[in-house]
Amino acid sequence: MTEFDEAAMQARAEVRGVAPYLNVGGAVKASEFYQKAFGAEEVGRVPVDDQGRTMHIHLYINGGSVMLGDPYPEHGYPLEAPQAFSLHLQVDDADAWWNRAVEAGAEIVTPLQPMFWGDRWGQLRDPFGVLWSIGAPIR
Repeated sequence: MTEFDEAAMQARAEVRGVAPYLNVGGAVKASEFYQKAFGAEEVGRVPVDDQGRTMHIHLYINGGSVMLGDPYPEHGYPLEAPQAFSLHLQVDDADAWWNRAVEAGAEIVTPLQPMFWGDRWGQLRDPFGVLWSIGAPIR
C-alpha cells in the first residue's frame, strides 16, 4: 500500500455521519482560508496536479469532517456556484468564531444577533461562495 493509500484509508475510517464534500475553485486556497477562519485542521490531501488542482482535501472543523476538491470539467465535474445549502457551526462562543472568520475575510450576510430560538446566530459567505452560519446558546 502506498503512503497515500494508507493515509486515505485512515482518513476514511475517521469520518462519521454526514460529511460535506465541497467542489470549490481553488481547494488548496480554500483549505488555507478555512484554517484561518474556522480553525480547521488539514488531515489529508492528494497532491496537486500540474494545474495546481487537487481532487481531495480532508479537514476537521469543530470536530466534524469537511472534504474539498477542485473542479475537473474535463472529467465531468465543472465548477458550479454553491446553492441551496449552508454549513452550520454550533459553537460555545459565537463571537470568537464570528470575529475570527470575518477577520480572515468572510463576508457578513446576516449579522450575528440574538434569535428567537435562543442562540446568537449569524450567517457568512466565504470567498468561495459557500454560506456558513455560526450559532451558540445565549448565556
